[in-house]
Amino acid sequence: MFYRIFEALDKQVCFERARAHCDIPCGIYDPIVAQIAALTVVRMVDLAKDLESKTSDKNLTFANSLARYVAVKEEHAEKTKHEIRIIWGDYIKAQHLEKYPQIHGIVHEIMALGSKSRQSMDREIAVNLVEKVNEFAQIFWETKGIDTKRAKAPYAPGLELVYPNL
Repeated sequence: MFYRIFEALDKQVCFERARAHCDIPCGIYDPIVAQIAALTVVRMVDLAKDLESKTSDKNLTFANSLARYVAVKEEHAEKTKHEIRIIWGDYIKAQHLEKYPQIHGIVHEIMALGSKSRQSMDREIAVNLVEKVNEFAQIFWETKGIDTKRAKAPYAPGLELVYPNL
């Protein structure tokens, strides 16, 4: 019923059509959330391995800490994938794909590395996830005509991230 009312009103008033990438035309995209989530995956692996090396008595405190690290690692691996999917699906357009045809492969690798990070405690996989997200971030900022820089994150594990050079 409301649809018919608005349709009739539109025919009389001729409202200008709104066009947006989603239901809320915010236009705010930034890969930093995915980058920090991927960095968190590495940090949780490091904390879990540190806990294992320092604790000879595998008691409930150990189990509790390990469970928490694993849960956060998995949550952030999935968050990384989620954030990249949003930018890839909502922001990346045909003109970006023409200029950066490798973006599909990079996104696929991020998805696979995110899943592998959830399945294991392999630091190398987690570090590779950070690097692939950095590759994606580099391309993202290039599509906006913004130069980037690489800098060491100011928190553990201190890996390099790609930042817009504003």
